[in-house]
Amino acid sequence: MHGAAPRQVAPWALAVVLLGSLAVTGCAATTTARLHLPPLQTVSHVELERYLGTWYEIAAIPQWFERGCTATTATYALRPDGQIDVLNRCRKGSIDGSEKVARGRAKVVDRVTNAKLEVSFFRPFWGDYWIIDLGSGYEYAVVGDPGRDYLWILSRTPTLDGAVYDGLLGRLREQGYEVDRLVRTQQPGG
Repeated sequence: MHGAAPRQVAPWALAVVLLGSLAVTGCAATTTARLHLPPLQTVSHVELERYLGTWYEIAAIPQWFERGCTATTATYALRPDGQIDVLNRCRKGSIDGSEKVARGRAKVVDRVTNAKLEVSFFRPFWGDYWIIDLGSGYEYAVVGDPGRDYLWILSRTPTLDGAVYDGLLGRLREQGYEVDRLVRTQQPGG
């Protein structure tokens, strides 16, 4: 979702990942099962403090809960209990459309890497939020789920260099993602 936020976590990705994981768990026809793919690989380590803040959604596999969204952002903020507040924002229909906000919570489930999290927007249900690519300066991130049915490419800025984007697509193909399903997200100035 879009705009300034009092607290921070990753974009619609968290909401999407949660809902996606719930749907994936309930059915056997995940992309991974359908394509007989190996387990999804995450990055080797995430410094959570560096990951916090606002991310702009550059592209995503479309999800029903983001239908009509533009200018999508996710903001993450560390909570006193160690979990992460998630604030997703978007504009409905156009960059100037009405704002839609979703608040959730994330928790790290793999403390060795901090790359596997779960997110919840509708307790008690949690969905996978795996960080599968990350810029060395935390300038971009890619979030997915082990079923490969959810995918978000995120950036600290509303745009992402074309060569960087193309490199991400290549690495996502190697991970078994159907990158032709990605749709670019309209952002201000993008």
